[in-house]
Amino acid sequence: MKKVIIVGASSGIGRALAILFARQNWMVGVTGRRKELLHELYDLYPEHVVPLAFDNTGEDATDKLQQLISKLEGLDLLVLSSGTGNINTALDWSIEEETLVLNVVAWTRIADYTFNYFKAQGSGHFAAITSIAAIRGEGRAPAYNASKSFQANYLQGLRKMAIHKKLRISITDIQPGFVHTTMAKGTGRFWEATPEKAARQMLPAILHKRKKVYITKRWWFIAQMLKILPDYLYNRL
Repeated sequence: MKKVIIVGASSGIGRALAILFARQNWMVGVTGRRKELLHELYDLYPEHVVPLAFDNTGEDATDKLQQLISKLEGLDLLVLSSGTGNINTALDWSIEEETLVLNVVAWTRIADYTFNYFKAQGSGHFAAITSIAAIRGEGRAPAYNASKSFQANYLQGLRKMAIHKKLRISITDIQPGFVHTTMAKGTGRFWEATPEKAARQMLPAILHKRKKVYITKRWWFIAQMLKILPDYLYNRL
């Protein structure tokens, strides 16, 4: 039986993915800060779900991750789904700091641990949910977009490292548009998918070890537009 850990599975996309993997007969380790929500998943699929609550920003996060791997008796895939972001036009440092600590510092600690685990094991697959926000900066949420750009570039760096070192490690960058979760902020949202719909499109991309995928599929067109739109037009959006 294949084994996956979903970091950030207590709600939203992570929870929806955990359910899909359990239904596919995977052993699913689920993490998050809210223990009660993780145990709700366990109650739904007791033969397939192994919960362990912890905070990604804690100094013991990778120790907890190792405990969960031990409970699963191995690991084939880790999906890093947790993150935070808020509108911050006032540049309140507490908001920027919270975003950077979770989306950059804690995220990188888990990414590095996972890569090194798979390197020692000889194979593995690391997938992370970044965002279409990785493509360009945004004045309404500077730290959020910058952190997602960091994540996307870091994933590309890990993929290049794996290739150069001839490691059998696959890296998948999942870039969603708007998804109806507590992370969705601001007005004017469009093409907003439910977490369940987003997860259903993510699952085959993960299973096929795609390098990069936009969710939902129509966001591919927005991504291409964002990449080529001149600054004088982008800055008016």
